[in-house]
Amino acid sequence: MKLDKLIAWLREADAASLETLWREADSARDRHVGGQVHLRGLVEISNHCRRSCAYCGLRHANAKVRRYRMSPAEILAAAKTAVGLGYGTVVLQAGEDEALTAPLVAEVIRQIKSGAHTGNLAVTLSLGERTEDELALWKDAGADRYLLRFETSNKTLFKRIHPPLPGRNCRRIDILRVLRDLGYETGSGIMVGIPGQTYEDLARDLATFVELDLDMIGLGPYVPHADTPLANAAPAEKDQTPNDGLMACKVVALTRLVCPDTNIPATTALSALDPISGYEGALTRGANVVMPNLTPTRYRRFYDIYPMDRGGCGGPVTFNKKIRARIAAIGRTTATGRGDSPHYLNRTGVLRVGQRPVGGVVA
Repeated sequence: MKLDKLIAWLREADAASLETLWREADSARDRHVGGQVHLRGLVEISNHCRRSCAYCGLRHANAKVRRYRMSPAEILAAAKTAVGLGYGTVVLQAGEDEALTAPLVAEVIRQIKSGAHTGNLAVTLSLGERTEDELALWKDAGADRYLLRFETSNKTLFKRIHPPLPGRNCRRIDILRVLRDLGYETGSGIMVGIPGQTYEDLARDLATFVELDLDMIGLGPYVPHADTPLANAAPAEKDQTPNDGLMACKVVALTRLVCPDTNIPATTALSALDPISGYEGALTRGANVVMPNLTPTRYRRFYDIYPMDRGGCGGPVTFNKKIRARIAAIGRTTATGRGDSPHYLNRTGVLRVGQRPVGGVVA
C-alpha cells in the first residue's frame, strides 16, 4: 500500500468507510493467521531501568518508582502458572536493567526450557537494547523470540523521546536486523499519538514494518504518565496524530493489511484506554494475540509504564476466565501450543512437531 493511501486511511473519519477497513483487516487476519487467539503469559521481571525515556513511568530519573526485581525462582513459578493456564508462551519483560546480566538471564531460560512442566513453552524476551553477544547467548540458551519496539521511524522524534546513554547511540533498527540474523522470531512496534508524531510519520512507521520483515508487531496508543517530561509537552501541532483508541485500531487494521501473516497483539495500552472493549476492538480489526499479566500481585502495581488498573481483574486465574469468555463472545476461540508467527515459519521454512502447511501458512 502506497504512502499516500496509508495517510488517507489514517485520516479517514467516515464511519461507513472505516467499516470497510475493519472488514478487510478481519478477513485478512482470518485468511493468513486463522481464527484462534493466542494467549501469552506476560511476566514483568524487573522495573529497574538505566534509561530515562521521556514517555515511560519507569524512567531512571523517576524517583517515585518503587523498584523491584523478581528472583529466578519467582520467574520459574510464573512460567509454571502460564502452563497451568494453558498458555504456550511466556514473555519475560523488563526495563533495561543492568543487573539482569546475560549469564543470569541465560540460566533462567535454560531452567524454563529444561523444566518438567515448562519445557514446551516458547520464551519471548523484551529486555531492551542489548549487545549481539548477549542476544546470541540467550538464543543459544533456548530463547525463541525477542520484542524491541522502535517506537517511531522519525529519527528526530525518536531522539527527543528516547535519549541515548552517554557515549552510545540508540540503534534499535540495527538490533532488529541482528535478532533476525540470529534466528529469533523478531518483533517490534510503535506508539500511536506520541506528541510530535504526524500522519506521515505514522504511515512511514507502517512502511518500516514491511521493510523490516517483522514476525510480530505490537502497537498501542501513547498513554501519558504524569511523572514524565512528555506528559507536559507543548500543545499538539496541526498535523498531530491523536492517541485514541480509534487511531490505534486504524493502525492495527492497516498493519494486518500490509503485514498479513504476522502476529499482532491486542495491547494493554488499548485496554487501558477502553477497559470494557479495548481488546475486542483490536481483535475484530486484525489482532490475534492477547498477553494476560502473570506478574505476581505484590509487584504488578509497580510496573507503572503508564497509568492503568494493574489489579489483573482479580488475578491470573480470574482474568484468564474473563478473557477467554470475551474472546468466545466475539466468535473466536483460544489457541493451544506455542502460536509461532506464520510469517516466521514461512520465511524460515521451520516446521515444528504437529504443524503442517495449510494454504501457505502453518497450522
